[in-house]
Parts: sequence; C-alpha cells; structure tokens
Amino acid sequence: MTELALPGAHVTFSNRLGGVSVGPYASLNLGVLTDDDRANVTENRSRLAAAAGLRPDRVAMGRQVHGVDLQEWDAPPDGVLREVDGHVTAVPGLGLLVLAADCYPVALSDGGSVAMLHCGWRGVAGGIIERGVAALGPGAAAAVGPGIGPCCYEVGPEVLDAFAGLDGVVRGRMLDLRAAISLKLERAGVASVEHLEHCTSCREDLYFSHRRDAGVTGRQGGLVTLGA
Repeated sequence: MTELALPGAHVTFSNRLGGVSVGPYASLNLGVLTDDDRANVTENRSRLAAAAGLRPDRVAMGRQVHGVDLQEWDAPPDGVLREVDGHVTAVPGLGLLVLAADCYPVALSDGGSVAMLHCGWRGVAGGIIERGVAALGPGAAAAVGPGIGPCCYEVGPEVLDAFAGLDGVVRGRMLDLRAAISLKLERAGVASVEHLEHCTSCREDLYFSHRRDAGVTGRQGGLVTLGA
C-alpha cells in the first residue's frame, strides 16, 4: 500500500499485495463482484481499513457505474450501496473508498472536507473531476492513484472523440487518462496534485488490471479519510 497526505487528510492507495485471496485474485482483492470468495474479500477489506486506522464499518463506498454522481456522507454507511462513482464528506474519521482495476482513484481535500472519485474514461469525460472539486471549498489538493497508462490504453473512436478538446492526451489510438485527469484538475483550480505514477496494466506484480487480465481479475482501492 502507498500512503499519501493531503491537507488535513490521509490517503491510502492499495495494491494487490498483503491479502488472503488466491488465483487471479491474489491477494488483496477488494472486489466482491468477482468470482473470489466473499469471505476473502471481507478479510481483505478489513485489512485495508486497519491499514488506514479505521474500523470496516467506518468505510463508505457505492456501487460504481462509471457515472458522475456523488454521494455526500454525514454519517457512517447504512449498508445500502448507492449507484455513485464519487463520495464527499466533512465527517472526520469516515473513510471514502472507490475500487479500480485500470480506472484511476482520485482523492481530494481542502482541509475541511474530502472527496474520493472513481475515474474511468466515461466519468472523466462526463465531468466527475469538476463535480468533485466543486463539492469542496477553494484550495483543494489532489492525489491521483495508479491506473492504466498511455503505454497500454488503446481506445476506439468514441473515446478519442470524448477527449478531443484536451490537448496532448491522445497519441494515435492511445489515451493518456492520467494527463486528462491532470488537465481537468488544473482547469478546475486544483494547483497541488501528487501522482502515484504506476501503470496497472504494466505492473502485474503490483496491480490488478481488467484489460491485461481480460476481466478475470481483482480490484485495488483508493481510500481517503479526513483528519487521519
């Protein structure tokens, strides 16, 4: 796991190491919507929470649908998974978690509130970055986790068209989604951005990758906590 600091907040980006799952899900798979054993995923999520200094019941997440909707949390999760790809809270000690296996986890903090965003191409093109920044106050800083790099992310015309307005993020049929995220953060007024610049597709030793593994793979996560 990689630990990063944002103003008044703590960020954890997990990798595939340190869990109990086996086979294509070895070993810290956080994705319950896989063919992994649910008990293994529960244990892995507990290990991630413990690494961030949280109890599992203090970690909020949603059912990700590659959209742009955000859930604002003013209390710990109630067990209902809402279809959202971003989370915002001003509650200290409440973790916000997104899962990914090539998409990018993006954490934000302005010192008084935090957000965690699941950033695939649809969400980034659709404005989830802008919505996440707008949900916080001025002076927000960001941390961008691992995701598929331009070395491995060949896309079709629909995706290329969605990013036609962002200079330098497309080369031929290859999309640099990290660069697109960076540009959108900058345009939204985020001046401080820290990157964990690992390609999930290249680094089979460290990360799950939906594209590399043809969909039979686990999920890593991005977790942000205010005041941790």
